[in-house]
Amino acid sequence: MTQRPPVTGVVGLGAVGEALLRMLCASGHHVVGIDRDTEVLERVRRRTKTLEAGPAPTLTDDPAALDRAALVIEAVPDVNATKERVLRGLTGTCPDGTVLVTTTSALSVARLAIASGRPADLLALRFLAPPVPHCCVEQVRTSMTSPTAARTLDRLVADLGLRSARVGARPGADAVALVYGYLNRAVALCEQDYVGREDIDTAMRLGCGLPEGPLELLDRIGLDTAHTVLTDLHRRTGAADLRPAALLTDLVAAGRLGRKKGAGFHTYDDLGRTERAPAGADPDAAPPAPVRRVAVIGSGTMARGIAEVTAVAGLPTVLVARSRAKGEAALDTIGASLTRAVRRGRISVATRTAANGLLSCAEHLSAVGDRDLVIEAIAEDITAKRSLFGTLGPLCAPGTLLATATSSLSVTECAAACGRGGQVLGMHFFNPAPDMRLVELGRARDTTDETVARARAFCARLGKTAIVCPDRAGFIVNHLLFPYLGDAVRLLERHDTDIEEIDAAVEHGFGHPMGPFTLLDTIGLDIALAIQRRLHTAFGAPGYAPSRELELLVAAGRLGRKTGHGFRTAARRS
Repeated sequence: MTQRPPVTGVVGLGAVGEALLRMLCASGHHVVGIDRDTEVLERVRRRTKTLEAGPAPTLTDDPAALDRAALVIEAVPDVNATKERVLRGLTGTCPDGTVLVTTTSALSVARLAIASGRPADLLALRFLAPPVPHCCVEQVRTSMTSPTAARTLDRLVADLGLRSARVGARPGADAVALVYGYLNRAVALCEQDYVGREDIDTAMRLGCGLPEGPLELLDRIGLDTAHTVLTDLHRRTGAADLRPAALLTDLVAAGRLGRKKGAGFHTYDDLGRTERAPAGADPDAAPPAPVRRVAVIGSGTMARGIAEVTAVAGLPTVLVARSRAKGEAALDTIGASLTRAVRRGRISVATRTAANGLLSCAEHLSAVGDRDLVIEAIAEDITAKRSLFGTLGPLCAPGTLLATATSSLSVTECAAACGRGGQVLGMHFFNPAPDMRLVELGRARDTTDETVARARAFCARLGKTAIVCPDRAGFIVNHLLFPYLGDAVRLLERHDTDIEEIDAAVEHGFGHPMGPFTLLDTIGLDIALAIQRRLHTAFGAPGYAPSRELELLVAAGRLGRKTGHGFRTAARRS
């Protein structure tokens, strides 16, 4: 008689449990999924019908189906009493030697192990967000864990293709507070009807290189879970930004709990795929007048990056600098960047040659007179920008678009200075401009629809995604990013805060490309401080206030990556 293969169980098929069940099936495990909610079972049954690899799971509400399980993952809500009750039930159902794995992200694993009645057999997989393929996970053992159970968990992590990482309870809790505060602010921004939900997600995904937007992440976590976490954080800290936003509360009350229910901030089909609204462009609308010739005013990092992007897109581009020497030095720097792009395989040799041929420099503003688009990328000083736009107004041809690359100063003030406000808008590129796909288009008070349409078409020509925002300091990305960075710096007021551990916890726990302190060093601490000051002036909220630690580092000349020292040294980052 053929012996049946051992079973891997998953108890609780919410966001974490369903994700693990799918990954177990894909890796060839014979999986039994347990949930008391028949609606949840039916949802998971529909979504697993299309699994391309591995055996289909057995789905039931009867824990007795785990009577031959070799390993069971408990993924019920992160409430101590609930987990203890479920784990005690599993020890009464599963055979001796079954390894029990809890998915707690915040509770004591040792306490759960003792409460289970089988402390040698219980370990934890700690996720700060529901798992996705190839993500990081922390394996948590206790002093009571048996070597056999530890080896079993190692094999499970390898089978699932997960990457084991050290996070730690305190850094993990800090990362949760930081990221959930950012998520809550994204909900508050959504409440304001400043921009649409998909625009918020697209902006943060492309502008910060995140794996998903904040509202997408909330839907994946589960809005009820996020509401519970925020409520607990607010109760313990009293921080206003951690009080669940009213819209989040309303969605939970309406039963729109995210992907697991088919509707949250977004809607999902029967297979859990996001349903996107059809594009709203008018198919009969005449195409906007194209931008064929560009001028970029400035010779700093952003001006050079924008000029490189426009030249690579095949547009003749003049870089206007304060002197001929500065302009030629800027062109040399762009040329070196183009060569690096060839080495990395981003562009061809032919494209580099063509782009270099399309670039020129000038030291007088008269060089912009024949351009279809002029992008100002000088210092972030409103007086200097107003003065420049006052000069550009009468100097440029009647149909020329005028753009400011600011992300935090008033586009409307720049427009007012030039006397042709309908043709002025913000055009916020992200650094490094050749690599980052997002451009925020800031629509000033008088900016016309035609101007926006031409700017959108121009961004598409560059291979960028454009998000249109009303003129407001910070637009989307900086409005959400800098309070999060400020919260991270304020953690340094605590004596036990470890910068590297917090960065690692955010990177490993939430899949961010870099933690908050590394990101600050990358932005430049002087630039970050200037943006925080402008946002604080614009909004006045404590969350935007610059921190003393940031001010002290800038005063000491420790500006981050560009000086080799900031919150983290260049040597440690390399």
